Amino acid sequence: MNIDIKWERKDGVLIAMPSGSIDSISAPGFQSALESGIDPGDRALILDAEQVSFIGSAGIRIFLNLARKFDASGKQFGICALSGPIRNVITMGGFDKIISVYDSQAEAIDAFKSS
Repeated sequence: MNIDIKWERKDGVLIAMPSGSIDSISAPGFQSALESGIDPGDRALILDAEQVSFIGSAGIRIFLNLARKFDASGKQFGICALSGPIRNVITMGGFDKIISVYDSQAEAIDAFKSS
């Protein structure tokens, strides 16, 4: 099953909006679709997970890799609009200590602008 990603830019922030299920089968396609949509010059990325119905460990690994890639000085990464079950997986695993989690795109963009 493929993951569909819609892209948007708001206030200089690249926003990826995947939809579907991110499991071990769809993760490689999801990762390459993400990598092809991010320009080397992009300084800020928000992953809007509102349309993500499920995320497995392979998907979380992709989130963590993106967080590392955007960890450089002057770069920002965050995920937003997580469903309750996905948010629980992220917080119970302690991944919210590594990845900034926001309730909405607007909240993430505001946080990026103020930092």
